[in-house]
Amino acid sequence: MSMNSFGHLFRVTTWGESHGPALGATVDGCPPNVPLDASMLQVWLDKRRPGQNENTTQRQEADAVKILSGVFEGKTTGTPIQLMIENTDQRSKDYGDIAKTFRPGHADITYHLKYGNRDYRGGGRSSARETAARVAAGGVARAALQALAPKVQIIGYMVQMGVRHIDRSRFDWDEIARNDFWVPDAQTAVEWKAYLRELRKSQNSVGAAVEVVARGLPAGLGAPVYGKLDTDLAAAMMSINAVKGVEIGEGMAAAALTGTDNADEITMGPDGPVFSSNHAGGILGGISTGQDVVVRFAVKPTSSILTPRKSITTEGHPIEVITKGRHDPCVGIRAVPVGEAMMACVVLDHLLLHRGLIGENQGKIG
Repeated sequence: MSMNSFGHLFRVTTWGESHGPALGATVDGCPPNVPLDASMLQVWLDKRRPGQNENTTQRQEADAVKILSGVFEGKTTGTPIQLMIENTDQRSKDYGDIAKTFRPGHADITYHLKYGNRDYRGGGRSSARETAARVAAGGVARAALQALAPKVQIIGYMVQMGVRHIDRSRFDWDEIARNDFWVPDAQTAVEWKAYLRELRKSQNSVGAAVEVVARGLPAGLGAPVYGKLDTDLAAAMMSINAVKGVEIGEGMAAAALTGTDNADEITMGPDGPVFSSNHAGGILGGISTGQDVVVRFAVKPTSSILTPRKSITTEGHPIEVITKGRHDPCVGIRAVPVGEAMMACVVLDHLLLHRGLIGENQGKIG
């Protein structure tokens, strides 16, 4: 069983390290004859690319993706698609001081305990740099969704930074792409920018929460009991670096609701069932309802900070660690396109599973 792959019919395997020559993904199971070229993937990678503004890491990477196989004359062939992104701005010398030191909050110590060795240059395989490959694979999934289910839209945005939340009364879908934080609220973006600037000056970092919505999904995606759509979505989001919690719909807040508050009432509309609310996040019994599928995930504060933290060396000696290098003061910002990519991959996978097992939905109403 591969520990570097996910998906059932649409299957993605990522490879490469933060400071290696390149990283990438092998995408298997993409249907044939889907229009695809590198520029269609690059638009999503550019959303995640580092060094674009003062609020993210200043590592300068073009993140230019190359398609090495699986596409001919602008269309997918149905064979494995090999994607490659070269690393061009590694500064491995920044990590020489921690070659034999475990950085607090990082996977250094667990990789060492499991494998007996680790790539200390930026964390190697555990680095968030790996997510560039996921975003490229998510671009393939988006292209396939556009061909198979053109009504599907996948949009991610930040809803929280530290103790600061967005004001949902000012929610504006059009604002998301206009600011550095992917927030649907222009006023919040201004406030967060000032807050993050001060946080960076104090050599600290902060956590965040990201919400990803899939709109226009048909009802019927997912299956009971172990093939639930929300099961795979939760696993996909939880696999993203620094993610420590995932919610579907109301999520943890559902624990504070009563049954009458939480139940999404159903009426019959001219085009089918209509729900009065969406506390379920668009999924009931692991199967999509046709409403928006809503997923949120929380990312921890960046562990790489210049403030000294206590740790130990590989010999077990005590030491204070200051992590040098170029790091995001809030990883939630660049986690938005990663969450979108994982949503796209899971949704396409379940769409293909549904088509193969069921075809057209069997149940009719009215």
